[in-house]
Amino acid sequence: MSADDKVVVVFRAAGGAPILNQSKVKVSTDSRFSKLVLFLRKQLKTETVFVYLKEAFSPCLDDDIALLAQVYGVDGKGSRELHVSYALQPAWG
Repeated sequence: MSADDKVVVVFRAAGGAPILNQSKVKVSTDSRFSKLVLFLRKQLKTETVFVYLKEAFSPCLDDDIALLAQVYGVDGKGSRELHVSYALQPAWG
């Protein structure tokens, strides 16, 4: 993936968290995972959000989106997708 590429991030509510109006966003592959967490905090209007990949673990905030998408992403319609689950209280692992 080059720095100009985008990854489609699909957000999935867990543990009774509200469903986002915008559940899919495109993020530049040169972004960090912290960008997704900040987006969720803003959308959910909360300071605390628990974020998971594979419904099992929370990546480090400084992890690269490109690497996460390469390792944990799935092939979507014409692009790579990264499925991110979120909750307002601990849900997994």
